Amino acid sequence: MSKPLSELSAHPTARPIGAADEIGASAPRTGIGAVLDVDLDAIVANWRLLSARAGGVPAAAVVKADAYGLGAQPVAAALARAGCGHFFVAHLEEGIALRVAVPGAAIFVLHGLARGAEAAMRAHGLVPVLSTLDQIAAWGEEAARIGERLPAALHLDTGMARLGLCEAEIDTLAAEPARLAPLDLKLLISHLAAAEEPENPSNERQRATFERLRAKLPKVKASFANSSGVFLGAPFHFDLLRPGAALYGVAPHAGEANPLAPVVHLSARVLRVATLEAGTAVGYNGRFTTTAPTRIATVSVGYADGFFRALAGKANAGFAGVKLPIVGAVSMDMITIDVSALPEGALAEGDFIDVIGGDADDVDTLARAAGTIGYEILTSLGARYQRRWISHLSAF
Repeated sequence: MSKPLSELSAHPTARPIGAADEIGASAPRTGIGAVLDVDLDAIVANWRLLSARAGGVPAAAVVKADAYGLGAQPVAAALARAGCGHFFVAHLEEGIALRVAVPGAAIFVLHGLARGAEAAMRAHGLVPVLSTLDQIAAWGEEAARIGERLPAALHLDTGMARLGLCEAEIDTLAAEPARLAPLDLKLLISHLAAAEEPENPSNERQRATFERLRAKLPKVKASFANSSGVFLGAPFHFDLLRPGAALYGVAPHAGEANPLAPVVHLSARVLRVATLEAGTAVGYNGRFTTTAPTRIATVSVGYADGFFRALAGKANAGFAGVKLPIVGAVSMDMITIDVSALPEGALAEGDFIDVIGGDADDVDTLARAAGTIGYEILTSLGARYQRRWISHLSAF
């Protein structure tokens, strides 16, 4: 078992796991353009905090889209060691890949059951979240074929109109219980459309609809609260929380203090530091022109790495405790940063400068600057980064 988070200070040297083992957390970063560190201890701490905020209701982990771009296998393995027993993915293929990391956990596939995928779903011990009568029929046929009940969850549409059984379909199931008889129902779920807006009346409407619809079905456990839903209060918690972005440090409510620990730290290599004269245009289309002698650092990260063009002139990098504005256009592989606020010589070619987290803007700040949400910042993080999964827990 993992040691309590309170004991982390006893392990001063971070140790990466998974694909980063051959490099090491403190190894030289020769030739690397940018390094993305993922703090597994912070993810575990956030998972525990969410359950505590819900009065001890257990929390699952949504690790779809490669754990929002942070590495589903190392993230899920860390959470499983901490006691997490339920994981949610979007696609069958994600579930199959995840099974290697969490051999004993329940893995739910949110996109349900595609025709022809029955054998693969069963072979890997995955639980489809069924959202149509056809999916229920197909999984029931597979159960009848092998002569045993198969695990499933049902998705109920409570007002998002995206996935889920509508009320007429639920009434059909209630009137024809034989349709569900071949299935071992594990969960009833639904999804909040506006949980990040606590005052939005749709939250309570959806909750009341969920209560009414689930009363028509067999009595099984329920899961309703996503990341922001955890903070809506006890009536939204039910039996299993289903957080995703909150695990990875994204604030549950924009503009409010974030109770979650930061998870992501992106640092990028400085390619050049040059002092430019006043009146010098920097980057494509001269979107920034110096008004005085200015030291500009060119840094190895760009929109091909998921650092959005929309962040030009709106975001801050950081070094040695100093915020440093990103100026000029964001290009495919490079950004330019005004480092004049640093003492001359403090930053040199080959150094690494914070681009996300650390002394730079955090994920939520970048999202606001780009006119998007933290989810998109995380899931856009590029494939060229050296990813390192860091934990102080000696169990890893």
